[in-house]
Amino acid sequence: MADMTVLALPQPGVSPRQVPLDVEIVVPVYNEAPHLTERITELRRFLDHSFPFRALVTVVDNASTDTTFALATELADTTPGVAAMHLPRKGRGYALRSAWSTSTAPVVAYMDVDLSTSLSALLPLVAPLLSGQRDVAIGTRLARGAHVVRGPKRELISRAYNLLLKLSVRGRFSDAQCGFKALRREAALQLLPLVKDDEWFFDTELLVTAERLGLRISEVPVDWVDDPDSRVQIFRTAISDLRGVWRISHGQARRLTHRNAGEPGPAIDQVAAEQLLRFAGVGAISTLGYLFLFIAWRPIAGSFGANALALAICTLFNTAVHRELAHNMQGSTHQGRFAGVTAGLFLISVALTSLALVAAHAISATSLPIALVAVTMANAAAAVLRFAILRAWVFRPVAAVAITAPEKSS
Repeated sequence: MADMTVLALPQPGVSPRQVPLDVEIVVPVYNEAPHLTERITELRRFLDHSFPFRALVTVVDNASTDTTFALATELADTTPGVAAMHLPRKGRGYALRSAWSTSTAPVVAYMDVDLSTSLSALLPLVAPLLSGQRDVAIGTRLARGAHVVRGPKRELISRAYNLLLKLSVRGRFSDAQCGFKALRREAALQLLPLVKDDEWFFDTELLVTAERLGLRISEVPVDWVDDPDSRVQIFRTAISDLRGVWRISHGQARRLTHRNAGEPGPAIDQVAAEQLLRFAGVGAISTLGYLFLFIAWRPIAGSFGANALALAICTLFNTAVHRELAHNMQGSTHQGRFAGVTAGLFLISVALTSLALVAAHAISATSLPIALVAVTMANAAAAVLRFAILRAWVFRPVAAVAITAPEKSS
């Protein structure tokens, strides 16, 4: 087949990133020496024969400790349409930020080096950006039309995480973490200064920020095959992602209700209703976060260890959010009670979920679905107790005291 693209060769001493381009595809890598040459060559071959736009592949090395950068440099020296960058530290977000912010291409994109996503989705990904119809485009493994091959654990984690985003930050996108995204350069330059994360949460924060700015986002269902040699550390990534979700949703929580100091507070019944609604929302987010962590840690720490670790994180999250909400709604909380109540809530949750796991193990010691059903029911029961305890001991409304200004003497 004849080549479909004509990529101008740079003059001697000129970076291939400075020649006229339509799309720059960034491939972040860390210690990928065994497969780098094969996969970048495959990607370049596809672009040369099946992609109708001028595209450059930029391999961004995140401080690899093997020969990855040497191989990337060799590819850049011998293969037209390939460039190489070296960075002093790790971080997928850091790699994308560094490459996108210095690109001259009208559209910047990225994909994972394992090429898990079918390359046939690249054209529908970037075409709406080049035509100006969209600002951001993402591949999705969770929308209708996608075909995905991966294990049930990763599938559950992915769906739980994206549902958590819908509830906590009202994300309308279906798949935040698919390693297949593209942006118009103008959109990238607008978004990058606003995105704080430099690691795996970069993707999520980028999309949430794009939605908040009203940028036009398109989704492309992809064919995706899980890489068995994936370097993603599920335990560490889960913690980082939940911390990131808390950070970007915290600002929203702080703005839920605001009252001027001189305005009268809401009636006690109204406070109770608002607390119940907010508690239900926080509880739903917390439960999804718990399931996300439980699934991630279960192969490492076992069911009971994963349960205790996930509950510890979620209990801290719950109390921090409830304290913030109570402060916004009532102006003050019983701060001295928080340490004791937090410990008590944690012990109650551990006791109920541990009993549920014992029952689940009696039915099937290895079934993840049965364990998830059991701990979800136990968490629901624990949530009811948490609300009652928090309502009675921490967030108890204080009756308003009428203060009358003294009359001025005539």
